[in-house]
Amino acid sequence: MKIAQYYNKEKVYLGSIENDRLVPLDFQGTMQEYIMNPRPLGPTGEPVPTNEVRFAPPVTRPSKIIAIGLNYLDHVRESHGEMPVAPVVFAKFPNALIGHQDQICWHKEITRKVDFEAELAVVIGKNAYRCEKSDALDVVFGYTCANDVSARDVQFGDGQWVRGKSLDTFCPLGPWIVTPDDISDPHDLKIKCWLNGTIMQDSHTSLMIFKIPYLISFLSHCFTLTPGDIILTGTPHGVGAFRDPSVYLKNGDEIIVEIESIGKLQNTCRMN
Repeated sequence: MKIAQYYNKEKVYLGSIENDRLVPLDFQGTMQEYIMNPRPLGPTGEPVPTNEVRFAPPVTRPSKIIAIGLNYLDHVRESHGEMPVAPVVFAKFPNALIGHQDQICWHKEITRKVDFEAELAVVIGKNAYRCEKSDALDVVFGYTCANDVSARDVQFGDGQWVRGKSLDTFCPLGPWIVTPDDISDPHDLKIKCWLNGTIMQDSHTSLMIFKIPYLISFLSHCFTLTPGDIILTGTPHGVGAFRDPSVYLKNGDEIIVEIESIGKLQNTCRMN
């Protein structure tokens, strides 16, 4: 099932995606409320073409956005880093969330080196504390596309990553969540990133160093994962900072994250 959050007069509703149309669903509440109390949902209105829908982020108020750094070996190599012996964990704040077709915005006095990172995002569906790897996929509600937008000058200048990763609009997510019944193996998906029509990242989720069950188990042994929490599982090679010459996002750019069996997350850029 593909399930989305969308806006109607600034209020958020849920809809299912079927053949490039959004079907409104009979649930009065947010995605997070549905994740906490799932039930069969039926249609409650006429289908709308997806290109006429204003999408919200699939989850709007998670308690945590947990990101994993250096989780693809090819990205470790391009960044001249060392192979991690344990997951590299950092946070992005919920204020960074935007949806499909929203604008990524930044102020030039804060950053002039804004980068893209295509990532598979995991949405947690149940409370998980000290979860074993064998049970980890049972707590997953679904998967979506993410762009771990990064202010590289801030990130590297600070010596830690949170501020440069958490500027407003720096976590595009969507366009919708695909539930596990439609993705038999999250480690068997093509992942790509396009900048103004040119492919920048072209990889496969099988190349993750730390797989999703391990990440969920590892994280849940440190802190409780709760419904609606988001885990960004890392980016493959091809990001802008480590190209020669470097490629950073500019005013008016279009960036697309595409993940097989999920869809395309498209955003434009605006520098103020």
